[in-house]
Amino acid sequence: MSVHKDKSNNTWYVMIRYDDWTGKRKQKCKRGFSTKREAQAWERSFLLQTAADMDMTFKDFFEIYERDLKTRLKENTWLNKKHIISTKIMPYFSDRKMNEIQTRDVIAWQNKMLGYRDEKGNGYSATYLKSLNNQLSAIFNHAIRFYGLASNPVAKAGSIGEKNSDEMSFWTKEEYLKFSETVMDKPKSYYAFEMLYWCGLRVGELLALTPADFDFKNQTLRINKSYQRLHKEDIITSPKTKKSNRTIKMPQFLCDEMQDYLAMLYDIQPDDRIFTVTKSFLHHEMDRGSKIAGVKRIRIHDLRHSHISLLIEMGFSAVAIADRVGHESIEITYHYAHLFPSRQLEMAEKLDFERRDKNVGEES
Repeated sequence: MSVHKDKSNNTWYVMIRYDDWTGKRKQKCKRGFSTKREAQAWERSFLLQTAADMDMTFKDFFEIYERDLKTRLKENTWLNKKHIISTKIMPYFSDRKMNEIQTRDVIAWQNKMLGYRDEKGNGYSATYLKSLNNQLSAIFNHAIRFYGLASNPVAKAGSIGEKNSDEMSFWTKEEYLKFSETVMDKPKSYYAFEMLYWCGLRVGELLALTPADFDFKNQTLRINKSYQRLHKEDIITSPKTKKSNRTIKMPQFLCDEMQDYLAMLYDIQPDDRIFTVTKSFLHHEMDRGSKIAGVKRIRIHDLRHSHISLLIEMGFSAVAIADRVGHESIEITYHYAHLFPSRQLEMAEKLDFERRDKNVGEES
């Protein structure tokens, strides 16, 4: 018998032997259960997890999922994933057995997500709904791939939301210049926005910059890290993707501006962060500057869109733009296709010329 009573404090405990994933024989002891039934329930859950039996509950399988994935992801990525699961998924599937969750259960959950409204009557955005659905599906796919679950009920239920439903906003060069003039009174704001707009940086990349990242002689900027604020601590991580590790050329005027800015920073060291502002500070400055300038308010990330749209307008290819901003060229082509000038007429004229040129050759 593996469930025992501790007579010294009138509680129950479990003492169990099991084989771990390497095949080694181990012993596990869990104390402090108020009743025998609670101890037995914990024992059953533990054995199911150890055996990866899909008769376990969704809540129990999530512990396995967390164990498998947490160390493979960046901390902020995992925290975002866990928040979605804990607040939007777990309340609906927590005590359901993995092998008993059916398509109709997923459809009912999807309808709950689609029908959500906050106190202002606003629902979840289409992109957020897509993220929720994808996360639930990812859990079942993990169970199929590694633990023998037969099928994914989310795949059968179909998708909700849209991947890229949010309208892309950006400023023209003229709009940005109007805005930048209004924030010149605060150097940290002005130079931060200059880097975001003229280099197309992500906010995390901007906030991780140090003096050592600049090579003013060669007019280059090194992007090899990103800043996050986690657990009330400043965390420096690797960039978002491998492609994000890059070195970009800076225009001469921006090199001059950044040298001026660095000269303002007292006792700055090569590896010190040069922009120690918060994201909320930048949001506030976007509000202030756009209002004074009389331009539409866009998100901070939309400055990156603005940079890319400017490069497209200047005639650069998707491949060249992708190298500069740390994207794959296919992403630039897909997300910004509507901004590239249409070359359909040029194609048709050249095809017409090729056909006529061939006819002339045959006649002669």
